Amino acid sequence: MPKIRYKTGVTALSTLLLAAGLTGCFSGAEPAAEGGDGDGDGRIKLAMLQPPRSGLSPLSDDAFKLSRWKTTETLVMLDELGEAKPALATGWRQVDQTSWRFTLRNGVEFHDGTAMTSAEVVASVSAAVQASPKPRILDGVELTAAADGPGAVIIRTATPDPLLPQRLSSPQLAILAASAYKDRGVVDPVNAGTGPYRLVSVDGTTSARLDRFDGYWGEKAEADGVDVQFVPDGTARAAALRTGNADIVEAIPVGQVAQIDPALVHEVPMPRTNTLYLNTASGPFADPTVRAAAREAIDAGAIVDRVYEGRADKAAGLLGPALPWAADERRNKSYAAALATRVAAATVKGTPIRLGTFTDRAELPEVAVQLEQQLEAAGFTVEQDVREYQHIEADALAGKFDAFILSRATVLDSGDPVAYLYSDFSCAGSFNISQFCDPAVDAALAKAAGIPAGPERRTAIAAAESLILARDAAVPLLHERVIQGESTRVRGVERDPRERALITGITGISSSASTSTRAAG
Repeated sequence: MPKIRYKTGVTALSTLLLAAGLTGCFSGAEPAAEGGDGDGDGRIKLAMLQPPRSGLSPLSDDAFKLSRWKTTETLVMLDELGEAKPALATGWRQVDQTSWRFTLRNGVEFHDGTAMTSAEVVASVSAAVQASPKPRILDGVELTAAADGPGAVIIRTATPDPLLPQRLSSPQLAILAASAYKDRGVVDPVNAGTGPYRLVSVDGTTSARLDRFDGYWGEKAEADGVDVQFVPDGTARAAALRTGNADIVEAIPVGQVAQIDPALVHEVPMPRTNTLYLNTASGPFADPTVRAAAREAIDAGAIVDRVYEGRADKAAGLLGPALPWAADERRNKSYAAALATRVAAATVKGTPIRLGTFTDRAELPEVAVQLEQQLEAAGFTVEQDVREYQHIEADALAGKFDAFILSRATVLDSGDPVAYLYSDFSCAGSFNISQFCDPAVDAALAKAAGIPAGPERRTAIAAAESLILARDAAVPLLHERVIQGESTRVRGVERDPRERALITGITGISSSASTSTRAAG
C-alpha cells in the first residue's frame, strides 16, 4: 500500500502569499511602549501554531502562551526532573498534613507598577479556585489561600497533597496584578504580569506584542521585545522560517522539514506517547495470551520510520525521554522481574479485531494502516474504524473497540505522571480505554501517589508502569517530538518538553548574526 503523505492544506501560491503577509505583520508598526527599546532588529519575531482560544485568559490553556512569552510567572517552577524550585516564592514548608506556608519574593513589581504582596497572591489563587471551569490542575482538588502577613501565604488542601508545590507551578496559577481581574470573571493579562516581558497589546487571534519590562525583579531581558503572530497553517510557518520572516517557529510539520536548512531545525521530545490500548474486559483481548500475541506482532520502529520519517522515539515504556529519569528506572532488577511475568503469546489464526482511532491528529490514521498490516501478518483480521475524535471518544471509553490508538499526554500540569496512570489504568480510572482493572496495579499507584516528589516517588511510578506493561493492557508505540524552528539570528531559545518555556530573559538577537536565513528560502 502506498504511503499516505501529510496534507499541507494550501497551494504553493497561497503559501508564498501567507509568508509575504507575515513580513508586514512582523514589521513593528506599533509605537514602542514605555520600558521597551523601540521597534527594530532587537525584537524577536515569533510564529505560533494556535491562536488564543479564551482571550489569553490565564485560567485557560492560553496560560501556556503567556508562560512561553515569559510575561507571567508562578510561585514555583519545575526543574528537569519535575521537582519544585523557587520562583515568585523563595521557599516553602509543610505546616501540617494539609497546610503549606510559602514565603514570597521581595521587590516583585507587576507590569502596572503595583507591588506584589500576599494580597495579590491570595486573590490570584482564589480566582483560579473559583473559576468555572476550574484550571485542569485543580480538578478534584479543594484548596484555600490566606495571607500570613504581607510576605507569605498559607495554602490549605482538603486532603493531604504531597504534590501541592508542583501544582502551583502550573501556568494556569500565575500571579497577576489586581488590575487583571475584571467583572464577571474576566481576567485580562495585559500589563498585569511579573515577567521580564510586558504584554502590551493583543489583536484578537492575529497577533500580540510584548516589550521588555525594565522593572523586572531578576535579570533584565536581552531582547527589546517580542512580536507574536498566530499562524495555524504549518506550511506558512515553515516558509516564514525559511525566508527569515520569523526568528522562532512553533511546530514545523514533518512534511516541511526537508525544505528547511537542517541547522534551523530542532527536535524536542514531548511527554506524549502513542499507545495501542487493548480491551482487557471483552472480546479477543480479554485473553492475556492474545494480548501478548498482539504485542509481539507490533514493530514500532517501522511505524517511526514510515509514518514519522524517523522523527519520533520508539517506545520502551509508557513514559518517554521527555521524563529523563524514566529510562534509568527501567534498568532496575525489579522492573525486569515484573516484565518477566508476561504470559506466552497465543497462536492466532483469523482472530477478528476492531481497531479504532481518530483523524484529528493527521498521523494516527497512517499508524492504523501500519498496525493493520502488522497484526494481519500475525494472523489477526483487522477492521478499522476511523472518525473525528468528538465522534469516537464515547465509544472508545465504553469499550466498543478491541484496540484503540491514542496519542496521550503522560504528564499534566504538575509534571508528574501519576494522574495519567491513574486515569488510564486504575480500576476507577476516568479514561480507562483498556477497561483494565488489577488490584496489584491499583496498590502500586496508590503507593506512588502517597510519596512526596523525589527519587522514591519516581521508583514507585516505574514499578506501577512495569506492572501495567506486564499485563499487556496497552502497547506503547512511540514518543512524539515537536519540531521547533530557530533562525541563526536568535540565541538562547528554550526547548522545553512541557511547553511552558520558549522565550526567556536570556533569549536574544545575535548582533553578529547574518541574514543567511533569508537566503535559505
